[in-house]
Amino acid sequence: MQLSDFNFILPPELIARYPLSERSMSRLLCVQHDTLAHQHFNQVIDLIHPGDLLVFNDTKVIPARLIGQKQTGGRVEILIERILDRQRVLAQVRVSKPPRVGDQLLFANDISLTVLDRQQQFYELSLAAPNQQQTILDMIETIGQIPLPPYMQREADENDKTRYQTVYAKHKGSVAAPTAGLHFDEALLQKLRDKQIEMGHLTLHIGAGTFLPVRVDDITQHQMHPEYLQLSESLCQQITAAKARGNRVIAVGTTSLRALETASQSGEITPYAGETTIFIYPGYTFRCADALITNLHLPGSTLLMLVCAFGGHAAMLRAYETAVAEKYRFYSYGDAMWIDLG
Repeated sequence: MQLSDFNFILPPELIARYPLSERSMSRLLCVQHDTLAHQHFNQVIDLIHPGDLLVFNDTKVIPARLIGQKQTGGRVEILIERILDRQRVLAQVRVSKPPRVGDQLLFANDISLTVLDRQQQFYELSLAAPNQQQTILDMIETIGQIPLPPYMQREADENDKTRYQTVYAKHKGSVAAPTAGLHFDEALLQKLRDKQIEMGHLTLHIGAGTFLPVRVDDITQHQMHPEYLQLSESLCQQITAAKARGNRVIAVGTTSLRALETASQSGEITPYAGETTIFIYPGYTFRCADALITNLHLPGSTLLMLVCAFGGHAAMLRAYETAVAEKYRFYSYGDAMWIDLG
């Protein structure tokens, strides 16, 4: 398939730049058996049956945007891709002149990062700080900012520190939020528990590569950037038990769906710890998830390709046309979709 197969016209005013006052009051476009329905997100509970299993990505967003300067005084902006170990990161570096291996990038609190290597769009950087016990994550949390997606076209504010984070976020490591989960608040989660709906968690740390555009016309030639995934034996047992009793496994977000499919490549769900580069596009055969909750995604993005694989290419593009016509809010702080074609 071609990149042009995943284009649609999106008026810029439909891009949500700020969250709603309440998480669960976003709109919900329901796609079921070729029918569309318009609801609010807190009504998702009516679509989920007792015994169904919701699978959440419990990654936690780190303040991965760093502003500093080169030794010559020029401004430097760093966007962390992922943490490699206690002292090293992979990152995008935005600067007027690309730094060379050995150059130092300077930040507040006498902190600096040394350029170790360049790998295509990303640089490998190593921490140098006055406190030798300080880790790269400590440094990021001291001087970093919440890395809002570029399409929001604004600086992060105090509200983003909580709203660009799921209420169940636990494991630090993402540079972008698993946005389908942003719609769940504590009240809705409790209602789901009261209805005897099961919940499971995995961790997939989303990298800055999620913001990079697809640059090839033939999408099969696109290469996904590695992201770290951990999926436990206990979640595998929850999934196996849900399917055995005839209930559905519902992926909350495209990251949860990619994680589930990564761990199901053998045909059965198994524990997984390591990197994933899985790229899902139309023609893919799903092995685990039965339904998907997701936000509305960028034209030509790998996330839209995944959604088209899950819900059907033509059906999803029709749904997106409806979402535009009905003025749904798009992207991270936007509205949501429920896709269940079972």
